[in-house]
Amino acid sequence: MNHLSLTLLACGGTIDKDYNPITGELCFSQSHLGEILDQANHQLNIDLQTLMLKDSLEMDEQDREQLFQACLACESQLIVITHGTDTLTDSAEYLNARFEHLNNKTLVLTGAMRPFKLGNSDALFNLGTACMAVQLCKPGVYICMNGQLFSAGKVTKNRALGIFVSP
Repeated sequence: MNHLSLTLLACGGTIDKDYNPITGELCFSQSHLGEILDQANHQLNIDLQTLMLKDSLEMDEQDREQLFQACLACESQLIVITHGTDTLTDSAEYLNARFEHLNNKTLVLTGAMRPFKLGNSDALFNLGTACMAVQLCKPGVYICMNGQLFSAGKVTKNRALGIFVSP
């Protein structure tokens, strides 16, 4: 059976945070994407790579350049990126501005509003829809959140509602 191949790049964000019972804070220990994928009955050949485990509010231009270089180095034309939602749009625009160098790859960024490990999270739904979207979209840079797909540069996070919307 021929399985479609895609690369999944983990950058951190809420999707990968966990609760520290000692400090009472949300923190990073490891990426939980492997566990999420283990729960899915998917037929994809996924190359999971953890680039960083960062809160997106702490991401800077150096981190975005590292993300760009990782996308550039990917053999797969299909790339899903998990990222914190606070600056998800910034990273999508950074990648979109450099898209001409990415050899017509399709990049879909996604994340979660609530950590996977805390339950009742949108993480599984968002990751699943992003994995489907990356297969169906023409080459470009997209954000997939809340069951919707947006082109980079044409979406904002509505913090009051906790969703992504077209401006």
